[in-house]
Amino acid sequence: MNTNRYNRNRIVITGIGVVTPIGLNVEEYWQNSLIGKSGVSKITYFDASKYDTNIAAELKGFNPLNFLEKKEANRMDPFTQYGMASAEMALKDSCLNLDIEDKDRIGVIFGSGIGGMLTWHNQMQAYYEAGGPHRISPFFVPMMIADIAAGHISMRYKLKGPNYATTSACATSSHAIADAYMLIQRGDADIIFTGGSEAAITPMGVGGFNAMKALSTRNNEPEKASRPFDAKRDGFVMGEGGGVLILEEMQHALKRGAKIYAELAGIGLTADAHHITAPAPGGEGAVRSMRLCLKDANLSPEDVDYINAHGTSTPFNDKTETQAIKTVFGDHAYKLHISSTKSMTGHLLGAAGAVEAIITILGIKHDTLPPTINYEFPDPECDLNYIPNQSIRKTINAAISNTFGFGGHNASLLFRKFQEH
Repeated sequence: MNTNRYNRNRIVITGIGVVTPIGLNVEEYWQNSLIGKSGVSKITYFDASKYDTNIAAELKGFNPLNFLEKKEANRMDPFTQYGMASAEMALKDSCLNLDIEDKDRIGVIFGSGIGGMLTWHNQMQAYYEAGGPHRISPFFVPMMIADIAAGHISMRYKLKGPNYATTSACATSSHAIADAYMLIQRGDADIIFTGGSEAAITPMGVGGFNAMKALSTRNNEPEKASRPFDAKRDGFVMGEGGGVLILEEMQHALKRGAKIYAELAGIGLTADAHHITAPAPGGEGAVRSMRLCLKDANLSPEDVDYINAHGTSTPFNDKTETQAIKTVFGDHAYKLHISSTKSMTGHLLGAAGAVEAIITILGIKHDTLPPTINYEFPDPECDLNYIPNQSIRKTINAAISNTFGFGGHNASLLFRKFQEH
């Protein structure tokens, strides 16, 4: 293993696949993000009329049978279906020929913050309403556990390299990407399918976050409910979906003539060690995460052009993340372009890191940045350039994607334009 920080295997992104509330494939997701489309509407999955919040960003129009046989789909929770769909699209996008690759050196690191919440809900109903423990399905546990999407992706494509799931709340899929990065760096794999998925818009999911007072209650204006950095933000909006990135060792990718979206050049992983839900004062953990990310990439703060913010639309997160950015970037913070695409997709929890990494990569590739929609009332404590309401054209050489999770988990990923030398 080469211990020189700046002379290690380099990692590039050669395939992406995604399903989100504003797009069921990469192109749809990208184009709708540029026009500022909101995926938030009234909840249709169950009767939410008695809930404080009855809005969410559902995955409307998704059909698992476009990717799976009916029998397969019936034995998978929606979060696994989303992961399988994203993996299939990413594989096609990468043009990998798995028949000629060494599958012992291809892994899957794919997470979920919560796992099979709908499966858990349905099986609890069966237990209480249909006759006790003998009504529980033998597929209950294999459908519910958070690692099962990673397992299914591995089994479908016979990928025998490193295979596991990460679970760290909203930082889950950023941690999965970071782990994949490190495994390829140290030579344990050539290619890793990585990312995450989530499907928690269920009675207990919405009810639980409502009990925490974490969700927006702007029920009369669903499309305006997710409003990161806006002075009138009142909580996040639940979203769902999944994203897969194919990370590949650079020389392996070049040898096969792969299309390269960008390079993953640095990661920063820290803990707040402060509170189960509230960020550390001043965003201290986020500050260290971003600084480590820059150090890992051997870049200075002035080299960064864009940040895809965690930007949840909660009062504390947005203010604290803004403080953290100012601490790390100093005067350059006011020259940065920043946006929260959660304003459109809602908060995809464990899948947020993957789908936001993908939008960051596309921003670098196309030199275009998505907006923060619903930014109407400036907050004096959030006074940076959040790309309000309209996308912009801007040359992007380096960008950071932030995700911060309950439990004090912080992850920052730095992507840059790919240059072989």
